[in-house]
Amino acid sequence: MNLLPLTPPGETPLRVMTIAGSDSGGGAGIQADLRTFAMLGVHGCVAVAAVTVQNSLGVKGFHELPLDIISGQITAVADDIGIQAAKTGMLASAEIIGAVAETWQSLDGDIPLVVDPVCASMHGDPLLHPSALNSVRTQLFPIATLVTPNLDEVRLITGIDVVDASTQKDAAKALHDLGPKWALVKGGHLRSSDHSPDLLYDGSEFYEFTTERIDTGHDHGAGDTLAASTACALAHGFSVPDAVAFGKSWVTECLRAAYPLGHGHGPVNALFRLQA
Repeated sequence: MNLLPLTPPGETPLRVMTIAGSDSGGGAGIQADLRTFAMLGVHGCVAVAAVTVQNSLGVKGFHELPLDIISGQITAVADDIGIQAAKTGMLASAEIIGAVAETWQSLDGDIPLVVDPVCASMHGDPLLHPSALNSVRTQLFPIATLVTPNLDEVRLITGIDVVDASTQKDAAKALHDLGPKWALVKGGHLRSSDHSPDLLYDGSEFYEFTTERIDTGHDHGAGDTLAASTACALAHGFSVPDAVAFGKSWVTECLRAAYPLGHGHGPVNALFRLQA
C-alpha cells in the first residue's frame, strides 16, 4: 500500500484529534487512534470523553468526564495548536454528544470530522446509553463529514439489518438522510460475502471498496483504526472516496499484522509500519 508521507524532522506535522474514550487495555479507543496517528506521521491530539475499565475479555465499566472538561479539551487545542481533521469514538451519553456537537460547531474553519458512532464494544458491552441514540442521529450525524458505523451500529441507528448488497445500499441511504455529507456502511461483518465490502454514499453516487477478508480473531480496534486513518488522509487533503480507500487499505494491513493479547481478542496492529 502507499503510505502517507512523513514530515521531515523539525517541521510541524499535520494535527489530527480524537474525541473518544480511553481503553485501559490499549486495544481500541484513544490508544488505537494515537498508534495510527503516530504511524501515519501526524501529531495526535485528544479530547477524552470517557474512561473505560476493560481488557481483552470485555468492558467492565466506564466513567464519563465532565462536559466542560470535554469541551475545554477541544477548544484549547483548536485555539492554540490547530487541527486539520478529527474523529469521534465513544461519547457515552446524550449530554456528551450535545456538548461535543456544540463545541465543534463553534470552531473556526471547515475541519473534516469522521464520526465513528460507537454504541457497543466488540463483545457486546454497551458503550452508549440507549437514550443517546437519538442524539447520535440528530446532533452528531448532521455535523459529520463522514460516518463509519459497523453493521450492528447501522441496525441500532437506522433499524435496517444489512444482510446483502441491496440492504447495504438501503442503509447507506438511510444514514445519509440523517445529515452527514458522506455515509460509509462497513461490510467487515457481512458474512454473505467472501470479501470485506464497504459502501460509501454521498446522496447521489455509490462508491464500493472491497478487500480480502482477513481471517483473524484479533480485530479489536479495527473500527477506530479505520476512522483514524481516514481522518489522517482527510487532513492531507484527500477527497472522501480516496481517504476511505486509504483507510480501508490501512486497516486491512493492520488486521493482517494483528497479534494475540490477554485471554480474549487481540488488537489490530498499526505498528507494522515499523517493519516496513
